Amino acid sequence: MTTARGSLSRRIVLLAVGIAVLTALLAGLLAVGLTRTSVDDAARTTLARIADAAAERADSGAAARVAQNRAVRTLGALGIESASIGRGGAVTSTSPLARDALTPARQRALLAGRTVSARDDLAGTLVLIEGRPTDAGGIVLVQRRSDATADSDRLVRRVLLALLIAAAVAAAVSIAVARRLSRPLRRTADAAHALAAGRRDVHVPVEGPHEVAEVASALNALTGSLSRSEGRQRDFLLSVSHDLRTPLTGISGYAESLASGVVPPDETARVGGVVLTEAKRLERLVGDLLDLARLGADRPSVALERTDLVALGRDVESVWSRRCAAVGVPFTYAPAVADAWTVTDPARVRQLVDGLLENALRVTPSGRPIVVEVRREAGADVVEVRDGGPGLTDDDLPVAFEPSVLHERYRGLRPVGTGLGLAIVGRLAQLLGGTVEAGHASEGGARFTLRLPHPAPS
Repeated sequence: MTTARGSLSRRIVLLAVGIAVLTALLAGLLAVGLTRTSVDDAARTTLARIADAAAERADSGAAARVAQNRAVRTLGALGIESASIGRGGAVTSTSPLARDALTPARQRALLAGRTVSARDDLAGTLVLIEGRPTDAGGIVLVQRRSDATADSDRLVRRVLLALLIAAAVAAAVSIAVARRLSRPLRRTADAAHALAAGRRDVHVPVEGPHEVAEVASALNALTGSLSRSEGRQRDFLLSVSHDLRTPLTGISGYAESLASGVVPPDETARVGGVVLTEAKRLERLVGDLLDLARLGADRPSVALERTDLVALGRDVESVWSRRCAAVGVPFTYAPAVADAWTVTDPARVRQLVDGLLENALRVTPSGRPIVVEVRREAGADVVEVRDGGPGLTDDDLPVAFEPSVLHERYRGLRPVGTGLGLAIVGRLAQLLGGTVEAGHASEGGARFTLRLPHPAPS
């Protein structure tokens, strides 16, 4: 079951817009709070300074009461409501709001010579109150908070407008960035779908951020690898089909002759021998195909045990020295050490060495040598097979273990097998955890070197 997923572009846009809106909201709340607090503090400070100045002016006159009344009138002209209290407790003011602010407690504080600084709610109106004692009694100033902070509201609106514009710009930029990021990814996804559908001419422009460009580059490399791999598979199938058809044609032709009775009695044995030879050739090809398929399986069998490669080489010598002598090829077993103990699958190693010797004996002419050497190197045990045959070119070495590559190159030029023997050798080396490489032998032919890593100490 597939689940619905939003596009990368949409997710980036939503994430960026969400971050922008959240940032603007938090910044707006902080800005509004700080602005209002700062404006309140500034308004109270300003009103306190005005109150100090009014009190000084009221105290500077010869007649304290007259000077105090003059200060009250001056404050009225500035838009600040005020009230004064005499030494006898009489309150003078034309502002009901100032009268309400001059509560008995504040009157007592002023008459006692203490200053008054407060913020109060008078009849639903939030006001700032500053009172100062004077020679005539006291004076109190009252200013509506809305009047004192009128500029702050405009400032807050401007801050909020700026944040909204910033959020809109962030959203627009996020949309542009999301499209820029998603466009190469979308092209890469389309190319991957086309690749899965069988197209091999897919190429994605390598552009965008480093990670996106790396994905495009990897997809282009995958396209090339698939093209080469499928080309080799086609060549391999063509080669195998040709090799299967040849013995089948011979078997079918001679079988039809035998069935039709056109083969003379004295030729029956020869014809039967040809049919048998072709059948064995076909059997060998099918067996190699099955071995290659088994080695490519997920879990091929390996039976690890403690093995002496030198002793295994002696077993090889007892069999292959006779086979080589039968066709006039000198066989030499040359162990460089007395023993070479390791942990591996001896049957698989023997299968691998037999495959290399089968290949060497096929191409080595009479009188030319075949050598098997066992030695130890730093970190690995080595089994090497060398021959005095025609050898390999430098171009042959990298593809020596590819199925049927050398078979197709040298068909008709030298004796060839099924084209799968060296491919099986390569798979066996991987199965055993080692490596096998092709090279040039000092005997004049090909060299194949198997390296098996030393086992970790138990």
